[in-house]
Amino acid sequence: MHALPIPTFALYGESAKTPGEELLHVEEVQSRSRVRRWEIDTHRHQGLYQIVWVGKGQAQVTLDEHLLCVGAPSAVVVPPGVVHGFRFEPETEGFVLTLSPRFLLEGEFQVIGEAFRELFSAAGVLAAESPELAERLQRLFRALAAEFAAPDAPGSPVSQWLARALVSRLAQVRAQAPRDDGHAWRNQALFARFMLLVESHFLEHWTLERYASRLGVSLIRLNRIVSAESGKTALEVIHDRLTREACRRLAYIAAPAATLAVDLGFSDPAYFNRFFKRRTGMTPRNWRLAHRQEP
Repeated sequence: MHALPIPTFALYGESAKTPGEELLHVEEVQSRSRVRRWEIDTHRHQGLYQIVWVGKGQAQVTLDEHLLCVGAPSAVVVPPGVVHGFRFEPETEGFVLTLSPRFLLEGEFQVIGEAFRELFSAAGVLAAESPELAERLQRLFRALAAEFAAPDAPGSPVSQWLARALVSRLAQVRAQAPRDDGHAWRNQALFARFMLLVESHFLEHWTLERYASRLGVSLIRLNRIVSAESGKTALEVIHDRLTREACRRLAYIAAPAATLAVDLGFSDPAYFNRFFKRRTGMTPRNWRLAHRQEP
């Protein structure tokens, strides 16, 4: 039992990001743990997925109720909502990749969707059994870290490609690893499936009942699982995704807002205006003026 509530962060020690804000972040293990004497207290993330690569050294890892000793080379996989903490051996080397699911799912969704679901179906540790695999993963993490630190990284798709490559490679490792069928981790797998369905069908404005039916669960259970994993209701998650897409199109596409509303699945532009203002605090027109991107 925890005496105090378990803290929830975006990156460790940092407050949660603005709802809907995109996140792909990679850093070296030592950048955050060295100043804390190589110990990261137990915490969790809502709606964020994390891979901790231990390339050299070892760590004592907490994953929910499990306490594991992890040696290099290994990847610790942490889906949203999982309580986790680390006690690294001094001078441990590795990387921490934190990302929101749309960096993996948007765009080439069908290509990466299955790998994403496979990798984050449960928390756990994936050992790189062969020196060749370990070196391949190490090179990918190094390349991703270097690309992320480059001056032109914010506008470059290379970081996203490398993150997808890592997910695909680790998903192959996970597919061959023993399974843990614990109840809590099954819930995380269902949450991942829900996120995949949202990404495929949010523009079609599926009802919550349809999502629940496709997942084979009741609407009550769906909301309970989504709330536990993300801190939001299932409807809020769907609306977040729809709002992000509206913001993106308003910023980058010159078509009238009424046309974009139809493309986003709204039959009534006036209702779209009310929906958007309720979600962002701004009308579509004002948002476009504030965030319009130059070619």
